[in-house]
Amino acid sequence: MMTAHMPLTQMQPAPAKQPRAVGVVRLSTKRLGTRTVLGDLYQQGAAKAVFPRANRGLTAVLLNTSGGVTGGDSFTNTAQAGEGTHLTLTTQACERAYRAQPGEIGRVSTNLHVQDGATLWWLPQETLVFDGCAFERRLSCDIEGSGRALIVEPLCVGRLAMGEDTVSGLMADRIDITREGAPLVRDAWRMSGDITAHMQRAACASGASAMVSLTYAGTDAETHLAPLRALLPTTGGASLLATDVLVMRLLAPSGYALRKHLLPILDHLTSSEMPLCWRL
Repeated sequence: MMTAHMPLTQMQPAPAKQPRAVGVVRLSTKRLGTRTVLGDLYQQGAAKAVFPRANRGLTAVLLNTSGGVTGGDSFTNTAQAGEGTHLTLTTQACERAYRAQPGEIGRVSTNLHVQDGATLWWLPQETLVFDGCAFERRLSCDIEGSGRALIVEPLCVGRLAMGEDTVSGLMADRIDITREGAPLVRDAWRMSGDITAHMQRAACASGASAMVSLTYAGTDAETHLAPLRALLPTTGGASLLATDVLVMRLLAPSGYALRKHLLPILDHLTSSEMPLCWRL
């Protein structure tokens, strides 16, 4: 009797895929008398929200219990500031875009909605981009009527304190801000391969390793232009896209230098009511 033998390569099991982190947070605010209170809350997986006491409105601090984002991870944040409410969203600490396995991308999606007469501040702490990362981030914000929004996205490439001053990988970012569906801001960029080399280019970042994108949409935007320009170094700029839309960009040689200039600007725009976690 003859026995067929399976080739050894076919008998070996396929390499097991690493477990990936998935997180979802959905929340909304509503008015209770003159106060802003939590309307709805849903959280799943590695994404959580906590609500410290705040002087104004409601503050939600977003936590990533997996410690960062690597290839294959997926996080989704959805928030609605109800009519006449004030909602601040921030993060417990800096987000980390870790090294990824080939062919896998980590994604973070944020969807914001500001109802008429509401104010929403999106104030996450810096995203730290590690060597070998593959990270895509997208934010959309729609504003109704007289709603106001402050959208801030800071980023640091490499870990200078750890000697990581050369970073390769994939980093992509997109911000879409609309009012009643009409576009106010469309901002997108993508860097792949040698990210540090891209940042060295004069037309990109001229050697900076930290940067921030800021948009303020509100009827009083024009009044903030001169104060912001006075607080900016020569590596930053602020402009009005319309009387109610102010945009700012700032480059810095390090995360420390970025904060040195960014915090006074955020204090101005938030009337010195920044979330406490930014001060720790």
